[in-house]
Amino acid sequence: MRFIVSTSILLKQLQAVSGASSSSTVLPILENFLFEIKDNVLTISATDLQTSMVTSLPIEAKEEGRVAMPSKILIETLKTLPDQPVAFSVDTATLAVEISAGDGKYKLSGENADDFPKIPVVDNASSVTIPASVLAEAINKTIFAVSNDELRPAMSGVLVQLAEQSTTFVATDAHKLVRYRRKDIGTQKPTSLILPKKALSLLKSSLPSEDIGVSVEYNSTNAFFKFGSIHLICRLIDER
Repeated sequence: MRFIVSTSILLKQLQAVSGASSSSTVLPILENFLFEIKDNVLTISATDLQTSMVTSLPIEAKEEGRVAMPSKILIETLKTLPDQPVAFSVDTATLAVEISAGDGKYKLSGENADDFPKIPVVDNASSVTIPASVLAEAINKTIFAVSNDELRPAMSGVLVQLAEQSTTFVATDAHKLVRYRRKDIGTQKPTSLILPKKALSLLKSSLPSEDIGVSVEYNSTNAFFKFGSIHLICRLIDER
């Protein structure tokens, strides 16, 4: 498995999804990025099992394949390099990763991609499109009121009520309650979702500055946000 990519472009994409990684002693594989190469496109995934982020970018690939790479070490390594093309080479037998940049070479220990959790896919989902500026404002106006009490899971996220002619965001910690309503966004299939705080924090920091439409798909277990090259998937809180 071999490919060439710009350090600055790769680092930007890694930093965009790194927040979904987990420092798990129970599942060390969650400390890794999943790299998948197909048709000269590199897809990078990160997850903590509850929230996942996926991005993709075009690259020059000589071989296709899959491997998991340690997220923190990879990001710190790329930070030390100037903006230049770097070549990644992965030994499929040992999963050793070699990064060649200029006159230097760096080695990392990869992990088996098959051990990386499968990222949820859209299935039997409904959808709505919400402008990035509206999502950002809704998160800003509600996330501060979300409870940190793990014994009250229903309060540990933001309730999103989708109606035919309005969308309402509600958060409470039992001491304060905030509501943000938009009457210019609705859906033909009214429903309500509770989005977890971590996912909303990651979404807020990832939303683009330009006011593009964010595709929001959802089913009974997950919500899927898509904008630009970024996909964010989060498991819904099922307490009411």
